[in-house]
Amino acid sequence: MKNIVVLVSGGGTNLQRIIDCIESGEIPNAQISLVVADRECFGLQRAKNSNIPCKLIPRGKTFSSELQKLLQENTDLIILAGFLSILNKEFCETFSGKIINIHPSLLPKFGGKGMWGHHVHEAVLEAGEKKSGATVHYVTSGIDEGGIILQKSFDISLDETLITLAAKIHEIEFEILPKAVNLVLNNDKKL
Repeated sequence: MKNIVVLVSGGGTNLQRIIDCIESGEIPNAQISLVVADRECFGLQRAKNSNIPCKLIPRGKTFSSELQKLLQENTDLIILAGFLSILNKEFCETFSGKIINIHPSLLPKFGGKGMWGHHVHEAVLEAGEKKSGATVHYVTSGIDEGGIILQKSFDISLDETLITLAAKIHEIEFEILPKAVNLVLNNDKKL
């Protein structure tokens, strides 16, 4: 049984998707052993609702070291699912190849510091992009710079709004995140 730790900062919809995929067998031979949040959020409640151990570690300079103390030695994968804090370089190096993130753009476009949620969608629309989508990538000490595991795109319509763009991207995230988790857990996708 592979052990997954999920880091959240918000509503936890991608966390819920992972929980559901584990329960349905879409992500086989895996369990979420811990959910960690960097602020009070509904993601923690989702963990509690599914009887998954959870912990709040407040944002700040000690977040990465506090998180590392909590992790079991047999942690196979750390998933950033709507997680907004930045993990420090030492943490990223210690768990290299074991941390993945879901990002709401077609990286390397619209990644980096400050590029999350509606900020990404606004930037995509303002730039007049013809396509958007989502990316699952490995986490390194460079923000949104790790190797791409899976990416899926769609054409942006002429009447696209922030709301319709966000909804389409969320659908793609739900599709590619479980696939990426399986690829990484089964060692089918290397750095």
